[in-house]
Amino acid sequence: MAALWLLWAAPAAAEIKIGLYLPMTGPAAAMGQMVWEGVQVAHQLQPQVLGQPVKLVLVDTRSDRIEAANAVSRLIEKDKVAAIIGEVISSDTLAGVPIAERAGVPNISPTATSPLVTQNRGFAFRAAYVDDLQGKVAARFAWENLKAKRVAVLIDQAQDYCVGLANFFTQEFQRRGGQIVSTSYIQTGDQDFSAQISALKGGNPDLIYAPNYYTEVALLAKQLKDLGVNIPILSGDGAQVPELLSIGGEAINGMYFTALFHRQGATTELGRKFMQAYESTYKNPLDGFAALGGDGYFLLTAAMNQAGGTGGAKVAQALAATKDFAGVTGVITMGPNHNPIKGVTVIKVENGQFAYQTTINP
Repeated sequence: MAALWLLWAAPAAAEIKIGLYLPMTGPAAAMGQMVWEGVQVAHQLQPQVLGQPVKLVLVDTRSDRIEAANAVSRLIEKDKVAAIIGEVISSDTLAGVPIAERAGVPNISPTATSPLVTQNRGFAFRAAYVDDLQGKVAARFAWENLKAKRVAVLIDQAQDYCVGLANFFTQEFQRRGGQIVSTSYIQTGDQDFSAQISALKGGNPDLIYAPNYYTEVALLAKQLKDLGVNIPILSGDGAQVPELLSIGGEAINGMYFTALFHRQGATTELGRKFMQAYESTYKNPLDGFAALGGDGYFLLTAAMNQAGGTGGAKVAQALAATKDFAGVTGVITMGPNHNPIKGVTVIKVENGQFAYQTTINP
């Protein structure tokens, strides 16, 4: 009886809190929700670190920079988290990482790709590749695979991610001898692109490069089709969301985009195990955002185990030293400025599905 009482009275093991600041509402909500699903699956597969249970603490950024900054402050000051996963888009991540940096709390973004997110920072990391690599690979694919010589660029100037990708693409495409025949601008939330379509059509391009988020890309494709403009679109990883298909419908067929991941790329043991668990739980094919959410969690917990504790400086040092980590999206080595060295996937929309095309290594 005494033994039973002692067992009942034993204190529970202390929790290790990992905070998440993700857009669960607002324009980027679809991406945030997929990352959250991925992190939850990773947590189910590995619910403990250092022999202690992990507690996930989620705060909604509402797809807003100010809310993102407030979320990081809350996670650090109120919730006392040991590390942070987030945000999803670059502009909101850039609002959060300086706060985590000052507090010495490791912050790993699953999907933010702007070079500025991790540049010259000690505690900021990412699980995705960086925009300069993605933009250069997109230009290479446009030139070599799509045989494009004249490209019109359409940029959402409200998003650092979109502006950065367009700049890197333009520089590389011109370096290869290609011509940018027009550059047009939109704002997140715009619904009517007729003026921009009229302007780009005048340049007689072979291809439209529109590295914008899924809603604006889908609306662009629909309006091009409605206006009878038959110019293929190449986009970036911000398009890899199922809502691209539901919003764009048949108009999206034939579009290409550089992507963070395709389920055919789940070749590691962890990747296969994660994909099985994810697809069993959510009854949908594993997507890039969920896969990278998983990688963010696994990279962070692996670093904690390597560090032998949750001290911010030691965990950051272990993350920076990551080499040949067999993650969900492939084998990851952390390169300069805490940017993973990994290949870029290219996907084409065919018959309302995301069809794997190739992986281009740096």
